[in-house]
Amino acid sequence: MALINLLINHQNHSVNVAPDTPLLWVLRDELNLKGTKFGCGQGLCGACTVHVNEKVIRSCVFPVSAAVGMTITTIEGLSTDGSHPVQQAWMEIDVPQCGYCQAGQIMAAAALLAEKKTPTDKEIDQAMTGNLCRCGTYVRIRKAIHVAISKQERP
Repeated sequence: MALINLLINHQNHSVNVAPDTPLLWVLRDELNLKGTKFGCGQGLCGACTVHVNEKVIRSCVFPVSAAVGMTITTIEGLSTDGSHPVQQAWMEIDVPQCGYCQAGQIMAAAALLAEKKTPTDKEIDQAMTGNLCRCGTYVRIRKAIHVAISKQERP
């Protein structure tokens, strides 16, 4: 066990865990941030997607020790009131069916739009490829991303 200091959703946290503990379990079990979901445990489905230094990572295979000194954002930290353009678009389009994968989908979409303000359908599909949806809401996901593009503030 080791005392590990993390910056998550703009707040400092200290946890006493094994350094190789996946970030997912620290978020869910130690910090009670339940929005990030466990899906496959192998980084293949995207349900556990969070941002580390504004990049998409799969928290189920990312050791907590690798996150020290980095900025971590979970679905709870994307916006406190659901005002992020991607969250607004998800609600407007009514994307979720069962909803289990949607936090990971939203985090992947938010990272895409932070990097590229007006992605093409091909770029959207490429960025979202690693996030699986058992309910097959892919068409609504792409539509919501286009709506989120229109909701972004322009410089």
